[in-house]
Amino acid sequence: MNKLPEVEQAKALMTEAVNWSVMKWLMEKKRVRQAADKANNVLWALQKQVKTHWPSDLKAAYDELAPKNGDTARKRHIDDDVREIAKLIKDADDEAWNAHVDAEETFDKAEKILSTSLAREGCRKAINSWDLYEKAIGKAEAAVHPTAA
Repeated sequence: MNKLPEVEQAKALMTEAVNWSVMKWLMEKKRVRQAADKANNVLWALQKQVKTHWPSDLKAAYDELAPKNGDTARKRHIDDDVREIAKLIKDADDEAWNAHVDAEETFDKAEKILSTSLAREGCRKAINSWDLYEKAIGKAEAAVHPTAA
């Protein structure tokens, strides 16, 4: 996966923000939020776009793992190897999403109690979530071009 400028900029900002004072945090928190939102949106759009190029059997196997709107997944005849690939990707997606939620909750708590130490922790968690998204997207891309992996 190619490096995404929006994600790299957000990582650089978060890395810098880990060392900010309380006053700097108060002045820059809007810029941090905007950079984080931009990085998340770019990653989510890329993740969605990559999955549109999957073969139909992989899409079906992934959908079995992640039914939408409360639908129960229908079992189809899908090769076990394809199911395993779908599970590996789904697990990576879930890990990235959970890391994202954890970072957001940490930032929310930091905001409520005006804690720079929690905001710093949120920065580290955000960077980790982006790293996990990049890995998950890499797995999804490898499923499109299995010989490139």
